[in-house]
Amino acid sequence: MSTKKQLEVLDYVKKFKKDEGTYPTLHQIAEAIGVKSVSTVHAHITKLVEEDKLIKVSGYSGYELPISDNQDEYVPLIGYITAGFPIEAIENDTDISIKMSERPKSGKFYALKVRGDSMVDEGIFDGDTVIIKKQDYADNGQTVVAVIDENQATLKKIYKEKKGYRLQPANQTFMPIYRDEVEIRGIVWEVQRSFDNNDNKKKTKKYKTLDLFAGVGGIRKGFENAGFTTVFANDFEKNCKITYDLNYNDAKLVVEDITKIEADELPEFDFLLGGFPCQAFSIAGYRKGFEDERGRGNLFFDIARIIEARKPEGFLLENVKNLKSHDNGNTFKVIQETLEDLGYHLKHMVLNSMDYGNIPQNRERIYIVGFKDKECIERFEFPKPIKLTKTIKDILDKKVDEKYYYNGKPLFDRIKDDVTEQGKVYQWRRQYVRENKKGVSPTLTANMGMGGHNVPIIFDGIGIRKLTPRECFRLQGFDNDYRLPENLADSALYKQAGNSVTVTVVERVAKQMQNAI
Repeated sequence: MSTKKQLEVLDYVKKFKKDEGTYPTLHQIAEAIGVKSVSTVHAHITKLVEEDKLIKVSGYSGYELPISDNQDEYVPLIGYITAGFPIEAIENDTDISIKMSERPKSGKFYALKVRGDSMVDEGIFDGDTVIIKKQDYADNGQTVVAVIDENQATLKKIYKEKKGYRLQPANQTFMPIYRDEVEIRGIVWEVQRSFDNNDNKKKTKKYKTLDLFAGVGGIRKGFENAGFTTVFANDFEKNCKITYDLNYNDAKLVVEDITKIEADELPEFDFLLGGFPCQAFSIAGYRKGFEDERGRGNLFFDIARIIEARKPEGFLLENVKNLKSHDNGNTFKVIQETLEDLGYHLKHMVLNSMDYGNIPQNRERIYIVGFKDKECIERFEFPKPIKLTKTIKDILDKKVDEKYYYNGKPLFDRIKDDVTEQGKVYQWRRQYVRENKKGVSPTLTANMGMGGHNVPIIFDGIGIRKLTPRECFRLQGFDNDYRLPENLADSALYKQAGNSVTVTVVERVAKQMQNAI
């Protein structure tokens, strides 16, 4: 049986190993327990070895803790990392520990489960576990856990370039990621192969999508940014085709009444996407829902008809947040039960563009994600909120046409004393001016620029004006490469922007869906 002094030695060894990542010398132990002779410490160590409380090894200390006590031989599995498209950097306590094959004498480590195939040429496959050495620096060419774009994490090789960083995949089907700033959270120290799949070298599948109620392609753009491929697009608005086809080279917009499209005539697809008409459920549409005399609310059942006939792997549906509360919740209940009866598992959430898309627009929309595979919906999580770093000033053009200014027009005298501050957004509410206290744009609507009262107004230092169509498209997450046709009236472009989704929000949802598959 160990003496009190020997147990004191053992406790000190355990604490030192936990704090320092290595073992104390005999001199350090002697000083810690208050003895002068190193030989006395050696005798205590020998006794502890005889009782199997320490084990004798070669090396500078001559001993170490048994594996059962040496928890530092094991590292915590804290979550997932994508070897593909970046996802939320979330650390979860899984209560699972992974044993390292060889633990160095110093350093802190953790483990991550790999999802995706962007690093296959480095021998890192989907389902593998990587042991990460925690550090905030790396040499060129090292494989790192990199965090970009407000807490998006990915596993890539890192290279410092003249202007910023290149995150390089090890798979020719993936493109490199370029960023001005990258946060490094560690380097790959060890790869532990998973043999759960028969083919660990499987190629990343390009999932095919159906873009219904496509508008100008906002949902499509978000999903294609996340790696999906569009095979068919449909909308009823002829003007949308002009803008849509200007920006997409394949799967051009088919202008047709969706009720006349036969499900068996559609190409093969994996996911159905649809921002089905929201006017029937929104405040602007007087919340008529399924009773809408124009039939817009009933178009949901055409989505259900196609899903039932073709049985895709899943879907994303988008609508106004009032969909859930319409008719005391009965409308949403019908939608939910219809989709569940078709064999799909659902999750839904209201996301605001300014909280989930880094876009300065107060736009709340409900997103409904469905998977046929229950395990996929269990893995799926909606993205987490991110910090809003963009401001209204970031989306404004420096020079705009005089036609957008109110100076000299009848409304000018009624608003000139209230619209005075740059960087603020105002609304004309028929009788008065309202300043948006959050410093972001109010929700863009389809009637914007067409006599509606939700027209965002700004003071740009030159005069008082409304936002231009281009600026409204930026407020929906479209970049400057997205082209606006010159042969469409502003009224049509305003309507298209107001009816669109926020691309950056959809892209984040699509990436989460990609990682759940």
